[in-house]
Amino acid sequence: MILEKIKSDGLAHLSYFLGSGGEAAVIDPRRDIEAYLDLARRNGMRIVHIFETHRNEDLVSGAPALASLTGAKVWHGPNPERPVVYADTAREGDSFAVGDARIEVLETPGHTDDSLSFALHDPSYPDGAVGVFTGDALFVGDVGRTDFYPDRKREVAGLLFDSLRKILGLGDQTILYPAHGAGSVCGSGMADREFSTLGHERANNPRLKIEDREAFIDAKVAENHYQPPYFRLMERLNAEGGGRSPRKLLPPPVSPGALFDLGNTQLVDVRGIADFAGAHVPGAYCIPSDMLAAFAGWFLNADRDIVLVARDADQAAASALTLARIGYDRVTGYHVGIVPVATKDRAFASVPLIDTQAVGERVDQRPDRWTLLDVRSVDEFEAGYVEGAEHAYVGKLPDAAESLAKNAPVTVMCGSGARATIAASVLLRNDWSDVDVYLGSMKAWKASGHRTVEGG
Repeated sequence: MILEKIKSDGLAHLSYFLGSGGEAAVIDPRRDIEAYLDLARRNGMRIVHIFETHRNEDLVSGAPALASLTGAKVWHGPNPERPVVYADTAREGDSFAVGDARIEVLETPGHTDDSLSFALHDPSYPDGAVGVFTGDALFVGDVGRTDFYPDRKREVAGLLFDSLRKILGLGDQTILYPAHGAGSVCGSGMADREFSTLGHERANNPRLKIEDREAFIDAKVAENHYQPPYFRLMERLNAEGGGRSPRKLLPPPVSPGALFDLGNTQLVDVRGIADFAGAHVPGAYCIPSDMLAAFAGWFLNADRDIVLVARDADQAAASALTLARIGYDRVTGYHVGIVPVATKDRAFASVPLIDTQAVGERVDQRPDRWTLLDVRSVDEFEAGYVEGAEHAYVGKLPDAAESLAKNAPVTVMCGSGARATIAASVLLRNDWSDVDVYLGSMKAWKASGHRTVEGG
């Protein structure tokens, strides 16, 4: 028996290839499916089953594409919000053979109504499950979010409590295989590792340590989560089928001059925050390549073309693939760097970066109409913020910042400066003119010994 984990960086998505006796199953495949096909070829195995733990909100499923190439059946849970046209329904107690291995189905709703977990059994060692694929019900260090049914908050939180107890019933020896690791938008408290057992989680996972059902429900209802607009696109694509599998093809290069005449095309600078701050094409979004999965879905329109500004061709190709994984297929070109723009006598823009001393002086002096805008999550903000700062989550810009005067200076801050630079690019695109970024942001502020305010 072999079990391979396939990780999609940026999304922190984890999928799995299980093989035994010449047969294989794939659990929660991503849209670019070559990794699973390669594993099947290398091990001389035929993919016979594709299991989906739930409807994905944060990425396009590769199940329909993989099924069309392999002939494998796709299995999905009951009660989906939309009918999943490419899948058959698996239910509690169903059992599937994968060579000498056996997969048993558990219905584990709460994160979504259609959530399933798949217990892995090795018949040669019959004393309990070897592992369990939990999807977004249980993570290493955290449990699934339950905010997708706002009219049923307490009900679905209670369903998750019951589902987690069912999963724990598999036994402490069971190895945990979740669908996401740390950095995913599907949970905020995940451990920075991707291995655990149910026994370790029972003893250490903060949410699992809440043994009273009502107390667990209260804790889940009190959580704050954000839902990017592209989640609705993912739900539709993952019901209808997300189309063909994207290939890692580099879009064609565009000329420096073309960057200034894009019409309705969205220009996205993926180089990094320092590159963008130093020089960028006016009107570009700053979304660094390693942050695309988390933030592109807040600002970009999947129905409009996208052109990338990247450090090199490899970064452009990787960024295009990341965007395809979340349903953004219309990347039509890329350009390397900003130097060619400057040498063509085309105007470029920059974003001033300021330090803790400058922010401290402004906080003390309170210059007229100046705003310190903190774009971290509400939980981060309430845990400690700079006195006088206003809060607006980066994903909610620019609507959340409409109260700011566009002709007055704004300093944007976050935890380190990365999200602040993304936010600065959004403000500049929406006619704010006097914007700078606090480099280091809250980490630098605390390190300098300045006082923070707590409690929102």
